[in-house]
Amino acid sequence: MWNFFKPPAHKPMKGKDEIDPHYKKMRRNVFLGAFIGYAGYYFIRKNFSLAMPDLIETGFDAADLGIASGAISIAYGLSKFVMGSVSDRSNSRIFLSVGLILSAITMIAMGLIPALTSSVVVMCVVLFINGWFQGMGWPPCGRIMTHWFSANERGTKMAIWNVAHNVGGALMPLLAILGVAIFGDWHAKLFFPGIAAVFIAFVAYILIRDTPQSEGLPNIEEYRNDYPTTYDKSQEKEFSMKQIFLDYVLTNRLLWLVAFANAFIYLVRYGVLDWAPLYLTNIKHSSTVGGSIGVFSYEIAGIVGTLLCGWMSDKLFKGRRAPAIILYMLLVMVAVFVYWQNPAGNPLVDNIALFAIGFLIYGPVMMIGVQALDLVPKKAAGTAAGLTGFFGYVVGALFSNVAFGFIIKHFGWDAAFIILIVACLISILFTATTWNKEKKIHGVDNS
Repeated sequence: MWNFFKPPAHKPMKGKDEIDPHYKKMRRNVFLGAFIGYAGYYFIRKNFSLAMPDLIETGFDAADLGIASGAISIAYGLSKFVMGSVSDRSNSRIFLSVGLILSAITMIAMGLIPALTSSVVVMCVVLFINGWFQGMGWPPCGRIMTHWFSANERGTKMAIWNVAHNVGGALMPLLAILGVAIFGDWHAKLFFPGIAAVFIAFVAYILIRDTPQSEGLPNIEEYRNDYPTTYDKSQEKEFSMKQIFLDYVLTNRLLWLVAFANAFIYLVRYGVLDWAPLYLTNIKHSSTVGGSIGVFSYEIAGIVGTLLCGWMSDKLFKGRRAPAIILYMLLVMVAVFVYWQNPAGNPLVDNIALFAIGFLIYGPVMMIGVQALDLVPKKAAGTAAGLTGFFGYVVGALFSNVAFGFIIKHFGWDAAFIILIVACLISILFTATTWNKEKKIHGVDNS
């Protein structure tokens, strides 16, 4: 089994005249493959939520289905860390494609086999399995980005790549609608996006290559003459799992601080997004349409904000991520305060505030992942990103769902917003601990 996933051997180096054109072609193809492949994961990440109204009509209640859907987040957070460590020692081309196919098969089976939607327990198991396979998406993309794109361009490239989840998330409901139109059955919301994801997996496999060396090309640092101060030629060799964990991840103090920062950033992200419809309807007295517009603007704004954040980190801050994260989170805090304090009856201000939060929050969400990659050698990229993802989903996202409901019920909305603002501050403090280290990594003058 390991030989199936094992990274490919290095090919003999190509001639000097061949390197540049082939490198450019491969970088374009690999980036496109990672973008399309990761978008495919979002075809089957949240499509279960579209089937919830139909399942309620069959006798389930919202609380039961909420528990079932929560299984995805738990499994995804755990898998992103565990499978991240496996992906560091795997062929990213195969790892990403196989994970997507397995996730797709899970949702196809859920849509086609009635027994798999027969009880909450069964649905929890199926969705947990899906969430686990979903965790095989981000880590190989992190490996791809660190091997094919150098440190001083990575923020911009990853910002563009990160838009894949917005594209995939936007296409998912359209695929579900198309599936229902073709098959005349609500179960198509589950299996039809899965069928599309299988097709996407094969496209990604055709386009992606694991490393430049597997194509007879020099490493990216040599090709672009872009060497971080922490770079060492020995980092081109594959690490053992023991090396990855003991030498570069578990003992990396700054990586843990970044992971904690990510938990608080995710708390803000989902604390605003998941509760916006209820808050706008019950407290701000918005219509259902008004609440939907607010959530839509939140998501759309994130695309532009993410791209700008990546560009700023590369061009304005010379490859450093902390300044961009801190600036964005300070502005998020201001926007959250406006959203909280705006009196009911001013929906335009609420929507502008939500647009601003969405514009700003997705930049730090993406940038924390890039920062994790910067803090370790590229052969440990998947594990590092997995650690930050674990804290983001299992700690931050779950707290925003479970604990926020309790806080709102017993202490009110003001208490919830105070927690959001405090979370912004804490994320800034944790991120600030990487400020000097990033200067050293990227060779930025301290004067």
